[in-house]
Amino acid sequence: MNIVIPLFDRFEPLDAIGPYEILGHLPGATVRFVAPETGRVQDVLGALPVEVATHYSEVESCDVLLVPGGGGAYTLTEDRDFLDWVRRIHATTRFTTSVCTGAVVLGAAGLLTGLTATTHWAAVADLEAYGAVYTPERVVRHDRIITSAGVSSGIDMAIRLVALLSDETTAQAIQLYTEYDPQPPYDSGSVAKATPEVLERARTLG
Repeated sequence: MNIVIPLFDRFEPLDAIGPYEILGHLPGATVRFVAPETGRVQDVLGALPVEVATHYSEVESCDVLLVPGGGGAYTLTEDRDFLDWVRRIHATTRFTTSVCTGAVVLGAAGLLTGLTATTHWAAVADLEAYGAVYTPERVVRHDRIITSAGVSSGIDMAIRLVALLSDETTAQAIQLYTEYDPQPPYDSGSVAKATPEVLERARTLG
């Protein structure tokens, strides 16, 4: 089971590391990080440098492609070589997936045209500009394509993905091992639940 996660400058750390934590426990799976440029890649928060040894072009196929988001995802939407690679890899995958604004990259590659999809709530217009139809669900699946909403939703998506790649018992065991049992102190994790004051403050964080 070959799982590939592209990293890029200004990637959102939990978008990539959350699913990696889950998928890395999938029996028989190998998770590889790739990048548009090998070497050090810096996350969007600025304090998590990651050394990536593999250029994306070195990967010709994989079982799962997982595209995270972050401010740097928008740079990839203008990178024709990278988008061509996404399309080629998608032809080989069992599942092509995204977290947060990674969906915008899939959209730019032409994979979401006419499909319902989800992304971070602040990127709805960007997603729909590529012909997708936004839905505020946390995880959306269309056959081999799975999109998930903002940042933390990648963990939910990865657990569902484990069940699809293996079985529900394995997925639940990984959920238990990682003790993923969310009990947030506030009920403001979606636009529908947040107060106007919270929403306004959240818009300043991106």
